[in-house]
Amino acid sequence: MRKTPARLADGREIIYFDESDDARRELFDPRELAPLSTVSEARFDPLLREWVVMASHRQERTHLPPSDDCPLCPSAPGRPTEIPSSSYDVVAFENRFPSLASEGDRPDDRTGEPLASRRPTEGRCEVLCFAPDHNASFADLSPRRVRTIVDAWSDRTLALSELPHVEQVFCFENRGSEIGVTLHHPHGQIYAYPFLTPRTQRTLDSAHRYRERTWRNLFADNLRAEQSARTRVVSRTEHWTAFVPAAARWPVELHVYPNRQVLDLPALTEAERDDFSHLYLDILARLDGLFDGPLPYVAAWHQAPVRFQRDLAYLHLELFSIRRAPGKLKHLAGSESAMGVFVNDVPPETTAQRLREAAS
Repeated sequence: MRKTPARLADGREIIYFDESDDARRELFDPRELAPLSTVSEARFDPLLREWVVMASHRQERTHLPPSDDCPLCPSAPGRPTEIPSSSYDVVAFENRFPSLASEGDRPDDRTGEPLASRRPTEGRCEVLCFAPDHNASFADLSPRRVRTIVDAWSDRTLALSELPHVEQVFCFENRGSEIGVTLHHPHGQIYAYPFLTPRTQRTLDSAHRYRERTWRNLFADNLRAEQSARTRVVSRTEHWTAFVPAAARWPVELHVYPNRQVLDLPALTEAERDDFSHLYLDILARLDGLFDGPLPYVAAWHQAPVRFQRDLAYLHLELFSIRRAPGKLKHLAGSESAMGVFVNDVPPETTAQRLREAAS
């Protein structure tokens, strides 16, 4: 894989990941862009003990542009985009409308409130484009391209983990307008948070209490239990297991674990990366076969924190959809939104059976 870094017209970093070592990309960005300016801060909710990010500049971000004006397509004569090159394999660049501010940005502290309730969001948000074809999706990619994406995720995880204020790196993909996607070009995002996310902190707290009782890893034991039960396992290969969790919150929900404890994406072996590339495409094909059409989904990698409680973690991918039947969506109503208690209309065992039977 050839890695080529450059800078966009406003100073943002862009990195090309090419499958051919002799690939050459156009690096000059001819656009006239003002320097990136963000207004972002994190406010602490003392009731839930969670950080909430305020990012008012994102109101102006690009929203569902026509396909001939997509900012993630390669540049063409007379139509420069976020990607200066006329072609690419996989490319990562800093988001022009980041949820997290660049290092050095500071919120206005002149509020009269305790400063401890606010903090700068000294993190980073990147976009990762999976392919130059605007009409493709992740499920259409080749195993080789998926492998390149895994390597890019790993590369960015390592690089972002070295930033001084970053505590957690989160790689994810949203697909489908039902999920809230505002750009239909096949892409994902990478967030480098300056704090541990509530979900991660809660699961690590559970893992810590479990280890104190049993001296074992909670995630590993949960995986072994699912492998032993087999009723919710959708697919198992030499290196990975995909299963519907027993307490699935979503009508379609899959967790994909490496069969050995791995802390983060950079720790995956060559064989594990290759195996995942084939397994994941099979899973996506099964998901699209559930309701005879592209399934809207969120695919989220859970990795170990950068500095703390790393030994408690276990890398895994969580993939879920809000679609519960053809033409029907699972909406977060009162119980889910106000109380945090999910009500799932579809038993996990039923979802697992449907996925096992779905054409791949």
